[in-house]
Amino acid sequence: MPDEEGEEIPKAFVVRRPGARLDAAEVMSYVAARVSPHKKVRRVEFLGSIPKSASGKILRAVLRRRPAMQEVPSGTQPGPPGWARS
Repeated sequence: MPDEEGEEIPKAFVVRRPGARLDAAEVMSYVAARVSPHKKVRRVEFLGSIPKSASGKILRAVLRRRPAMQEVPSGTQPGPPGWARS
């Protein structure tokens, strides 16, 4: 996602496991402890599922074009039943 200067801002797209109580601050803190400063996540968006092609590849272009969405409410079933990836 570009900022005002046209630079990419690191953004995480996260699918919560059923029953998980994960928030954006926890995601940003976890990533910040493991990457260099310029790679720190500055925005987090929670999704019901990650868009994938028929061959299973993540459709990054679809994610980049998405308008900023509201956080998925806690308890919402993410993705197809039984689907939980980290």
